[in-house]
Amino acid sequence: MRRPPSDHAAADAALLKRVRTVHATSRQTYGAPRVHAELRAQGERHGRKRIARLMREAGLIGASHRRSGPITTRRDAEARPAPDLVDRDFTAIAPNQLWVADITYVPTSAGFFYLAVVLDAWSRKIVGWAMANHLRTELVLDAMAMAVGQRRPKDVIHHSDQGSQYTSIAFGKRCGEVGVRPSMGSVGDAYDNAMAESFFPRSRPSCSPVAARLPSRSQDGLLQLHRGMVQSRAPALGAGIQVPDGLRNPGEARPDRRVIPKPANRPRKRVNPNPT
Repeated sequence: MRRPPSDHAAADAALLKRVRTVHATSRQTYGAPRVHAELRAQGERHGRKRIARLMREAGLIGASHRRSGPITTRRDAEARPAPDLVDRDFTAIAPNQLWVADITYVPTSAGFFYLAVVLDAWSRKIVGWAMANHLRTELVLDAMAMAVGQRRPKDVIHHSDQGSQYTSIAFGKRCGEVGVRPSMGSVGDAYDNAMAESFFPRSRPSCSPVAARLPSRSQDGLLQLHRGMVQSRAPALGAGIQVPDGLRNPGEARPDRRVIPKPANRPRKRVNPNPT
């Protein structure tokens, strides 16, 4: 006579159903840490190792970070960068005081697409974006145009790295026309644009399954890819980490914690001995 399943086995089976639901809702992008955080956000308390074991036994895996890809930041040695108006302080007490911007790549079956975003430091919301199959200045101009068109800012700081797109004459001219104050961090310093850069490591894996299925470089494909990125809302994975797409509902309160914590042992800001 076959013994009935134990209470522990029955509880594991019930938990696995909920794990499968969270994993499927994420379009198979969540691994054990994010599934654990999502269930915790729903009021459930389970061990992360237990969830990892159940996912491993069920063959459920999440999207992983790709460690290789094209270089998106190429500095123009002859261009004059804007001054750093932020100095690693990403605090904003109201909307449209500080925007941070950056570019990343998204691997697809048709090649690499490039995504430029503009994020409001106060609400941590993506206020402008653009996607294309090139890294020309038009990419960041389109992203800023969307942000300006939606927000109509007055004297907002636009902070970025020193990529050639941001140091170009066309970008600087456009900033002057719309009343945006360009700001740029120092070369090769991850802290100087940390808020914008922190958006991409968590968002790129979330959109990869959608990107891999894109058949072509058509405009419809770009829109599908963008929806795949901005509609995947990951849970907070602990203090200082938030939703990867940075999107918030209009009535949603601003989070209390900062996106970029300032560690006590943070190295001092480096000074370029040979400024251009």
